[in-house]
Amino acid sequence: MISEIQGKIETGQPLDREDALWLLTEAELLQVGKLADEIRRKKHPENRVTFVVDRNVNYSNVCESQCKFCAFYRSADADDAYLLDLETIFAKVQELVDNGGTQLLMQGGLHPTLDIDWFENLFRQLRERFPQVQIHSLSPAEVIHIAKLSDLTMEECLQRLQASGLASVPGGGAEILVDRVRQEISPNKIGWKKWAWVMEEAHRLGMRTTATMMFGSTEQPDEIIEHLFRIREIQDRTGGFTAFIPWSFQPDNTELGGESASGIEYLKVLAVSRIVLDNIENIQASWVTQGARMAQVALSFGGNDLGGTMLEENVVAAAGCSFRMTQDDIVELVRGAGFVPAQRTTEYEILEDY
Repeated sequence: MISEIQGKIETGQPLDREDALWLLTEAELLQVGKLADEIRRKKHPENRVTFVVDRNVNYSNVCESQCKFCAFYRSADADDAYLLDLETIFAKVQELVDNGGTQLLMQGGLHPTLDIDWFENLFRQLRERFPQVQIHSLSPAEVIHIAKLSDLTMEECLQRLQASGLASVPGGGAEILVDRVRQEISPNKIGWKKWAWVMEEAHRLGMRTTATMMFGSTEQPDEIIEHLFRIREIQDRTGGFTAFIPWSFQPDNTELGGESASGIEYLKVLAVSRIVLDNIENIQASWVTQGARMAQVALSFGGNDLGGTMLEENVVAAAGCSFRMTQDDIVELVRGAGFVPAQRTTEYEILEDY
């Protein structure tokens, strides 16, 4: 079957779900990796591996969603619940700018009182103070929550956020885009169709977004494949996704618990993602959850991007995963794998080759 699938890839025919499931569950890892690597080389013949200098500012840890896989959230009355004041946020962004950063990732969960006015005020001030930084923030679940709190339609909410400075939307909260899994691991969060709805509206407004997948919790292999095909189908309609980022569930300190996916499973999922998502240019390797060495290996299994330098990261760290890398570390990692490191913008414009 591998030769049949290879033939489809070489002639530009998209794979079907049966092909993809076979690659994920039956094919040998190195065979799948080779197919993915060939696709990456065709899409990125310049041999670059990119990264963005960014910071993840979690403006609050108060979240009504209380997902079972999350170790970061707190209830509003918890002793260690917090909401950052604006001056603290501005100081964090100033540090990002001082380090040559161009992307601000801000996410904070579903806060019970923060409506559209709070975000509009924040984004306007950020845009005025730091015009060189792209506000790449919130998530579909946050957008829908803010709209509900503010008595707005989702479309009105997203338009107002964009007008105040939101430039692009990260793909957080996708987990697995199958409602059976979502009901099990995050029953208070939006269903997959609402996630897709926000993303397609963002694309319609001209905002680019990323797409993610958190695997290794309670999903089955066919549900991983369904997730990939749902992402591919949105991309066919809109073309708005810049990148896809698969990452593995980190169970420590979470209600859900369980075991982490193995490195072999991570590489298999990454490679199958590169093969299935032939209409998305960039596949990101997650050093934040996998560590530097596994991320380096992933560059030969279809990955062509290492995401951000992340001057700050709290959500994955709360689950006991605390890999850290400087910009110099990322450059050396890429060179060590035989590629050309390049700093990029949020929207994958190359700023500098190293």
